[in-house]
Amino acid sequence: MKKIKIGDNVKVILGNDKGLIGEVKSILYKKKKIIVAGINTKIKHVKPSQKDKVGKIQKFDSPISISNVMYCNKTGLASKIGIKLIDKKKIRIFKKTQELIN
Repeated sequence: MKKIKIGDNVKVILGNDKGLIGEVKSILYKKKKIIVAGINTKIKHVKPSQKDKVGKIQKFDSPISISNVMYCNKTGLASKIGIKLIDKKKIRIFKKTQELIN
């Protein structure tokens, strides 16, 4: 069972965007990286081409290592995620407060 899923709120604990909270947009399992909305934003300059006669500047969110983020609950508290067996089903729990995560 994966501990961080798409749609979870995470808090960055290491890097330039330390302390910011964002929502997970996608997960790259083989590279162990995630893409978080509004975090680690990069700028790319695109040259003019046959289709687009004018060049442009594109902003995009680049991947960040999954080890540099922690799950964040609704109050903004970041903690590790644990797994508990309830009725023979694995359910994620928030370790600091022991509350269940959907």
